[in-house]
Amino acid sequence: MNALKIPFRKKLALNLYRKYKGNETRLHQLNYILWECTLRCNLNCIHCGSDCKKDSSIKDMPAEDFFAAIDQLKNSVNPNNTMIVLTGGEALVRKDLEKIGLQLYQRGFPWGIVTNGMLLNKPRLDSLIQSGLRAVTVSLDGMEESHNWLRGNKNSFINAFNAIKLLPGIPELKYDVVTCANQKNFQELNTLKEILIKTGVKEWRIFTVFPIGRASEHKELQLNPAEFKGLFDFIKQTRHENKIKLNYGCEGFLGNYESEVRDNFFFCRAGINIASILADGSISACPNLRENFIQGNIYKDNFAEVWQNRYKIFRDRSWTKTGICADCAFYKYCEGNGMHLRNEKTGELLFCHLKRIEENEK
Repeated sequence: MNALKIPFRKKLALNLYRKYKGNETRLHQLNYILWECTLRCNLNCIHCGSDCKKDSSIKDMPAEDFFAAIDQLKNSVNPNNTMIVLTGGEALVRKDLEKIGLQLYQRGFPWGIVTNGMLLNKPRLDSLIQSGLRAVTVSLDGMEESHNWLRGNKNSFINAFNAIKLLPGIPELKYDVVTCANQKNFQELNTLKEILIKTGVKEWRIFTVFPIGRASEHKELQLNPAEFKGLFDFIKQTRHENKIKLNYGCEGFLGNYESEVRDNFFFCRAGINIASILADGSISACPNLRENFIQGNIYKDNFAEVWQNRYKIFRDRSWTKTGICADCAFYKYCEGNGMHLRNEKTGELLFCHLKRIEENEK
């Protein structure tokens, strides 16, 4: 597949989707909130893009402070339609998640967690479900050696896999498995797929790593051009098989691969439908966006007012039409790629998906 040659009918669909994105941006209805509830973590992953440390100097945010912030949204969001996801660090290192979950449940918010699986055993999962847990994402980054290499712990694979095996048996729980594709696990993806299918996993998501945070120090984390394109061919084939629902992450515009490797066309919803509250109270879009992308802080700003009146850098992305984006024929569909792929100080685009695919096709 030549990713740069988009058929006429797909172009029509992409143009219709542009109008939809424009309308969503104008409305900017908040429906997804990520709370970085801790920076503490029980692993030391080499691809971590956050500020996570095993013993963080930034203390866990008191739950009451987070509740005060989301209570400011009562006149602007419908809690039943607004998902709150607890991230980290590793969210499960907090001992009060059940209490937090009950408070969210009582306020009407569905809530979920993103976890490395190290602490997700059956008793803890049962306890969280009784507190209203609705969604779980567990990371599994290849077979045992590859996963443990990435996560820096010899027990991380078995713990994560044991956690994953618990999930298909809970019908009311929405869950998926997420995999960081890299040079070490690329050849294992088909084997991993078969294991997930055999385990009963219904939804799988793959993302790729870019030179951000710790990942910038490990070149083997980034797929070469042939592997990068091969990944999309693998995802496309897996989706055609229809044995497991596989999606590529919402990371960037993929040309002719759009609609072939994920359920929707590319749309970076950061600051449009998605907000985050970071461990220090900073208000951002997704937890990967810090520094110049911060829009306020819950300790001095009203969360609802920040959401309604700021986020201009996210909702008017004309500033991204510079550098390699300036003369790109696909900019109208892409609008400068995912916000997390831009330098937070200069705004420069760090990675272009189409450019990487094109490198293989030349």
